[in-house]
Amino acid sequence: MIEGLRERKKRQTRQRISDVALGLFVERGFDNVTIAEVAAAAEVSVNTVYNYFSAKEDLVLPPEEASPQRLADIVRERRQGESAAGAVLTRLREEVRGRERRVGLSEGFGRVLEMMRAAPTLTARLEGLGHRMTDELAALLAEETGAARDDPLPRVMAWHIGCLHALVLAEIGRRTTAGERPDEIAVTVLELIDTARDVLGEHVLAYAVREDRPCSE
Repeated sequence: MIEGLRERKKRQTRQRISDVALGLFVERGFDNVTIAEVAAAAEVSVNTVYNYFSAKEDLVLPPEEASPQRLADIVRERRQGESAAGAVLTRLREEVRGRERRVGLSEGFGRVLEMMRAAPTLTARLEGLGHRMTDELAALLAEETGAARDDPLPRVMAWHIGCLHALVLAEIGRRTTAGERPDEIAVTVLELIDTARDVLGEHVLAYAVREDRPCSE
């Protein structure tokens, strides 16, 4: 679908607000910048900022990039013949290869990470986000596999997958803070993902494989 002029202007305004806010947060600290100051620097009204971002934290962790549904969505969209863990591993590899901002592999992310770690509300949101991702994934796995309500297996599998996801992000963060460049980090993290696949074993990698669906006649 071709993007219309109105949609393009809205997207550009949203991106400008986000970029301006992030620059101010990195320069002065998240807790030391108000929404009014973001609005003034972006040359929009405070109401306009809130029209695009419902909370100050969303300026750093936008819902489309930091969604509690992230792992569940990846698994829900997996290909036929692919397992839940396999789908997440594949997506992580794609995002690392693409040096995507979603996994923190963009130039200048080190300063953003330092800013986030210094802001209690952002660190709390990240911690809560990880738990919610695992919960949402566990619910999806239970539904797809038809597990009994008291069956712990979907939650155990979701925990394994969630920990793998967290490990990759933590390694990227650790190396970014140490001053490594995105290209260097990507090479090492791709090796880490391969190692994780070997360690997980077939029991995890063969869980919740999407079965082929018969073609409709």
